[in-house]
Amino acid sequence: MSTLLEIKSSVLRQVQVCPSFRRKTEQEPASTSVDLQEPATGAWKPGDGVEFFAHMRLILKKGEGRQGLPCPEWWWMQALRAPRPSPMHPSQVLLRSGSPAPAEPVDSNRGLRALTQEEVEMLYEEALYTVLHRAGTMSPDQVDDEEVLLAYLQQVFGTNPEQHAEAIERVKKAKAPTYALKVSVMRAKNLLAKDPNGFSDPYCMLGILPASGTPREQSGQKEQRFSFRKGSKRSGPLPAKCIQVTEVKSSTLNPVWKEHFLFEIEDVSTDQLHLDIWDHDDDVSLAEACRKLNEVIGLKGMSRYFKQIVKSARANGTAGPTEDHTDDFLGCLNIPVREVPVAGADRWFKLEPRSSASRVQGDCHLVLRLITTQRDTIMSQRGRFGFLSYLLLLSRVLRFEHRVEEPNSSSWHGELSGPGTTILCLHGAQSNLSPLQLAVLHWQVSSRHHQTRTLDYGYLLGLLEDMQAHWEEAPLLPQEQEESLADSFSAFSEFGLRLLRQLRDYFPATNSTAVYRLELLLKCLDKLQLFQPSFEICPFETELNMDIAAALKRGNREWYDRLLSAKSPRELPGPQRLAGLVELADVIYEDLQACYGIYASLFHGILKVDFFTLTFRQLERLVAEEAWVLTEELSPKMTLQVASGLFELYLTLADIQHFWSYIPGRDSRSLALAGIHTPFLPAVKLWLQVLRDQSKWRLQGAVDVDTLEPVDASSRHSSSAATASLCFSHIQELWVRLAWPDPAQAQGLGTQLSQDLCEAVLFYTELLRKKVDAQPGAAGEAVSEPLCVVLNNVELVRRASGQALRGLAWPEGALGLEGVLPRPLLSCIQALEEDLHREAHTVTAHLTSKMVADIRKYVQHISLSPDSIQNDEAVAPLMKYLDEKLALLNASLVKENLSRVLEALWELLLQAILQALGANSDVSADFYGRFHFTLEALVSFFHAEGQGLPLESLRDGSYKRLEEELRLHKCSTRECIEQFYLDKLKQRSLEQNRFGRLSVRCHYEAAEQRLAVEVLHAADLLPLDANGLSDPFVIVELGPPHLFPLVRSQRTQVKARTLHPVFDELFHFSVPAEACRHRGACVLFTVMDHDWLSTNDFAGEAALSLGSVSGIARPQVGAGSRAGQPITLHLRRPRAQVRSALRMLEGRTNKEAQEFVKKLKELEKCMEADP
Repeated sequence: MSTLLEIKSSVLRQVQVCPSFRRKTEQEPASTSVDLQEPATGAWKPGDGVEFFAHMRLILKKGEGRQGLPCPEWWWMQALRAPRPSPMHPSQVLLRSGSPAPAEPVDSNRGLRALTQEEVEMLYEEALYTVLHRAGTMSPDQVDDEEVLLAYLQQVFGTNPEQHAEAIERVKKAKAPTYALKVSVMRAKNLLAKDPNGFSDPYCMLGILPASGTPREQSGQKEQRFSFRKGSKRSGPLPAKCIQVTEVKSSTLNPVWKEHFLFEIEDVSTDQLHLDIWDHDDDVSLAEACRKLNEVIGLKGMSRYFKQIVKSARANGTAGPTEDHTDDFLGCLNIPVREVPVAGADRWFKLEPRSSASRVQGDCHLVLRLITTQRDTIMSQRGRFGFLSYLLLLSRVLRFEHRVEEPNSSSWHGELSGPGTTILCLHGAQSNLSPLQLAVLHWQVSSRHHQTRTLDYGYLLGLLEDMQAHWEEAPLLPQEQEESLADSFSAFSEFGLRLLRQLRDYFPATNSTAVYRLELLLKCLDKLQLFQPSFEICPFETELNMDIAAALKRGNREWYDRLLSAKSPRELPGPQRLAGLVELADVIYEDLQACYGIYASLFHGILKVDFFTLTFRQLERLVAEEAWVLTEELSPKMTLQVASGLFELYLTLADIQHFWSYIPGRDSRSLALAGIHTPFLPAVKLWLQVLRDQSKWRLQGAVDVDTLEPVDASSRHSSSAATASLCFSHIQELWVRLAWPDPAQAQGLGTQLSQDLCEAVLFYTELLRKKVDAQPGAAGEAVSEPLCVVLNNVELVRRASGQALRGLAWPEGALGLEGVLPRPLLSCIQALEEDLHREAHTVTAHLTSKMVADIRKYVQHISLSPDSIQNDEAVAPLMKYLDEKLALLNASLVKENLSRVLEALWELLLQAILQALGANSDVSADFYGRFHFTLEALVSFFHAEGQGLPLESLRDGSYKRLEEELRLHKCSTRECIEQFYLDKLKQRSLEQNRFGRLSVRCHYEAAEQRLAVEVLHAADLLPLDANGLSDPFVIVELGPPHLFPLVRSQRTQVKARTLHPVFDELFHFSVPAEACRHRGACVLFTVMDHDWLSTNDFAGEAALSLGSVSGIARPQVGAGSRAGQPITLHLRRPRAQVRSALRMLEGRTNKEAQEFVKKLKELEKCMEADP
């Protein structure tokens, strides 16, 4: 016994782990797969449906990326990263970021005008003069080799060596330029506090010290430096023109001056700039000094202030302005002119002391530039030096540098070589061009050059940002330069608008490099608008945003017209134009996706232009007009080919309409496509009819080539099931794409389509059944693999069709609830589910019928086994057989079907055991004990520790009947009788008021050791007499009889002609309390209808457990003759469960069982069948 109880099917434990099935939704099985290319035919003819569904898959694949809105951020991130398939362009991929963008149009006539030979020679002279007379310090990234710079100019101007040498000699003979130093004193910080209030009143004195005017006194102890001290005894005063003074900034240690000075330089190599900072102190009287005592800050300031008071008092107010004690020294600077960088210096200089004993602190911010004021060149003599000469030189250098770049140089950032940068820096500095003028010149030259040879827009944007950073100097621009800048803005904006008109050609959404160039171009155009309010001569006639919107509209129309002429020319007949119009609509949808996903965010984020709305409205209206005209022309000529084309066209038009609806706040009812579905309805109906026929042909062809073998090692269904599932999935996806907007029409289309799909499913199962019936079965094969495959196919198709049908829901108008299936569709789903469950049950029965004989044989072996054999040995053959067969079934069936087969086998086993019990009577108790052991072993086997059938399912139905019979067979007679009464106590009336009610009151009188039972009244009894009434009385008895052998039953009086009798009779039963506490002890009330001329009729019965009576269940408090509350008992008739115990007792031959049965038989004669 211990051995068999451990039997757990290893196969069943694996049921939960094994996948039910793996759907092949990506493609059909190899035996039925087809190439996803466009079918050649347009009118579908009878066949195997492969070509039709291949075309339908193309339609569905086209709509895969058309659900919902594209994510602009996703598109843009994809454009800047590696290539991968776009979700809205299945056939396209984003190009790599390094891929070149389409070439933009260039025109050599849009650059700066060509120079005459004389102008070139003058410019050449100017450039050579700049190099030969360079001054200042070169930065590390600049070229300080004169020969290299001159050789570079020779290459730029293309002169031969002789001409180059002559030009250099000519320039060397010219007079040297006059130099000047521009000094801007900006601010100082962290100066010493020289006044009593903790501040100073600083001002600057600065000038140029020639080499001969820099006295330095050397001593062994101190180093004394020059300073602009008034009345200095160490050196003579400097000329007044050499010294400049800033304003005095009162009470501050961080003064801001922003004052500009110009000093003529005699000798660049030896002259130096000297700057002193002083604290200005006015002469004050003693009284005034005392008055200011309130301003003293801190003890240190007070001590300093007292010293100043004493000093002022000693002077007695007669001190002259040149005395040393008048102004306090704060620091100085000595900067050799030759050390000023060529590009100028804009930095902080640390203040120096006059001598090693001086105490100073702080820094001074200066801007220094070394310029020329007089130049001996022809351009300077003609007044063309400066702004114009730099413009021409920059243009020349830029053209030269760009020409030597790679052929594909549209991404050139304007990086100039070292010599080119150095020469331009020298010329700009010597020409005294401000940072704004330099930025303006670089923009003008580069923007014009870009129109002749493409540059990188990031470079141009950087030039605009540089110009914007110095735009505060714009009022200082001469009018001529301002007009020149305005002209460059107008030319560039005109060039940009031309590009935007051909946006799709020059900036395709699938080219990440082109999209990035577009972003930079838009930022450039946006920058132009920032300069617009600063021009007195406005470069734009209208707002640039309006010009951009107009250019985009014009470009949209030109693009659409080209597309229409190429794909669907109006001169062709309607049927020939249809295919081209489908392609045109597809291209427009993809273009709108690109507009929303890429272009819209750029235009709106940078220029605040709603490009998507502008484009959608325009293109949607154009394609809608074309579709309306074509459908009116084709409606009278409806054929299968025309219907197929119109169906596909409608899907794309509907996608365009839905695209607008996906955007929050947009209403598709205002579109030109609103109501476009109406003329397409006949074509859609015809196409759905074709779909119904083609589906059946496709299923027929799939079953014909099906070998009823699993598709592969990981699948348990055959090829036809995968094909059928894929077909149903395509139908459902197609309905979702169709999304018919009219609720009434959608209900008609959806109802018909769901019915067609159900017919196709049943058609497929019928084909499977016929095919498996036609196959010869293997002799002696208990588990048929083809049947298992068919069962798996039915399950797979059941799931696929159910999912497809639920996806065919249609809107039911205003009354339709979200997520609730329409009634016709729900009825269709339920009917198909029932049909498929019946089909699965039929196949399951067919599969298990081959095992019936074997199961009966092994059950008979158990029943015929002698008592000497152990139970586990008797059951072992059956368990081994089941384990082997279930191993085969588990390997062949999916989980759901394995559960079905297990349930069927379980029922077969229970029926076989019941038959074995019925065929064997008058057997020993060991016989029943063995089958009880067998039943529990089977329960453990089929449950398989929770991996098989659930215990609730195993212990229900036939199991309860079998278990009850086995249990009763094992009981003694008295245990059976007790079970009879226990069943009565457990019995509940199915309909509580059907047989009426009886009110009683019971209590136990411990002193007298008797049970008091009071029958009060009854209500709603059954009318058992012809007059519609009854003559009821109640029989009161205690049971079981062996617990109360000396107690006789008692009865009430008969109450004539009533259904609501009132008895009020008290009965006493002398019984011990211990007997009443027995598990099955009860009071049985039997209501009878008294008949004078015939046998009394049974009206109903009720039982009351004595264990719940007052005085037995708990001590009685305040006992009286009528103690306890009334109890209402619902009358009932004995059910099958009670009668099973009676049948068990009938088979017993002992006297006690026979007498008990005889008594009950007499009662049964009085019972009538339930009304």
